[in-house]
Amino acid sequence: MKKYIVFLCVIALALPTFAQDSAKVAKKEAVKSHLKQHFKPYGFIRNYFTYDSRESMSGTGDMYNYQPKDENWNQTPAEAAASGVEREDLNAQSTFRFLSLTTRVGLNIVDYKWRNTEFSGKIEADFYAGLSTKTGTTTNFTGSHSVSGTAQFRLRQAYMQLGWDSLPMLRGKDYARVDLTIGQTWHPMAADLCDVISLNSGAPFGPFNRSPQVRLDARLGKYFTLTAAGLWQMQYLSIGPNSQSADYMLYGKTPEAYLGLSFHHPSGVTLRAGADVLSIKPRNLGTVKGVSVTVKDRITTASPFLYLQYKKGEFSLKAKTIFAEAGEHMNMNGGYGVKAVNPDGSYEYTPTRTSSSWISLVYGGKVGAQETKHPQKLQGILFAGYVRNFGTKEALLDANSDGKADMFYYPRANNMNRMYRLSPTLLYTVGKFQLGLEYELTSVQYGDSKQGVSAATGLADKGLHWVTNHRVQLMTKYNF
Repeated sequence: MKKYIVFLCVIALALPTFAQDSAKVAKKEAVKSHLKQHFKPYGFIRNYFTYDSRESMSGTGDMYNYQPKDENWNQTPAEAAASGVEREDLNAQSTFRFLSLTTRVGLNIVDYKWRNTEFSGKIEADFYAGLSTKTGTTTNFTGSHSVSGTAQFRLRQAYMQLGWDSLPMLRGKDYARVDLTIGQTWHPMAADLCDVISLNSGAPFGPFNRSPQVRLDARLGKYFTLTAAGLWQMQYLSIGPNSQSADYMLYGKTPEAYLGLSFHHPSGVTLRAGADVLSIKPRNLGTVKGVSVTVKDRITTASPFLYLQYKKGEFSLKAKTIFAEAGEHMNMNGGYGVKAVNPDGSYEYTPTRTSSSWISLVYGGKVGAQETKHPQKLQGILFAGYVRNFGTKEALLDANSDGKADMFYYPRANNMNRMYRLSPTLLYTVGKFQLGLEYELTSVQYGDSKQGVSAATGLADKGLHWVTNHRVQLMTKYNF
């Protein structure tokens, strides 16, 4: 009898412990379920192996390629004949590098709801920046390249999103969905990227920009979406007297504005049209008779664009064209200059006008036996881009005539007349692993750097010649 009493006492004492353990297990499982339902981590490990046939204008460890540099002859033909030393283009030098930049991690936060409001968000970062140690000096190498050092972790995207679905429209038959995005993400003109494996994603032939913004997307019925946004500058900046800086927008006190309309059709067709307006203040201070004064300088630019996308089966076509005034803040070729100096010390400005277009074609087919966990796919990609520089909208001030300093602001070579790029790519995917091989031919028509740029419009129109870079790039990528 005593044994049964002891046994019952042990059971009685153990029950609370079992209950606590069960509660802990249940709580732990609830937390795991919550995290799995609402938090979606993602990312990839990416490596580039890159060869260039000549010196180029580029960034991010030379991975972000803009265009080949102009010719840089060591002597004139007459000097070469007199010296007996072979005449050389010092920029006709090939390079090779291997970097693991842009390895990325991100977190999507989804499926939170309070009453009729949906909440979501994104945090995304990579190891893009930080390479600054130069490989050489101008006396020993033709160029300086930031391809060594320690890559830094930097913010790429960070935003929250509020959504409202099934909102009644005026007619009462269709319904609207409205999404409000607050934070840093893709510029509405840059969100539709072409299908290439290179880091520049087709720039400078198309806009490339992520900025802090407040954006409203209203899906009106089945086919149309209206987008309006106010944006600020942080990483991708306008140029001016103090190089590229966010100060011009800071003192301008005017957000960049975007308005666009999209058409979506179930057949796979997407059409998008929009325009971007930017108003900045290049200077806050000027001089009158040698005395510093505040000035009200301002330049306002407008850049419209069109986008087309068609997808059916394994075939995809994308195309975009933009007529940009200035546009350097979107990683495009452009800038602006001074057209007049006023008695109160203020300047008047005129922007460059540039037409930039690209098209990308993708065809992807099945490869070998398809397994659910490890699908295999071989894709063929073809990209083509074209840029045409039309010079400034109005005549520039002849800076040399009155002793003024250079008043033409352009982030890269301002003697570019036009350029094009052709880039075929093979991309092989096995499950989460990707292997890509890309050939990128970029050719630029430059004017003579000393006498080939028109003083009136800043357009290179004399001594025109073509310069070409051949880039071969191998990419490995593991997605998770």
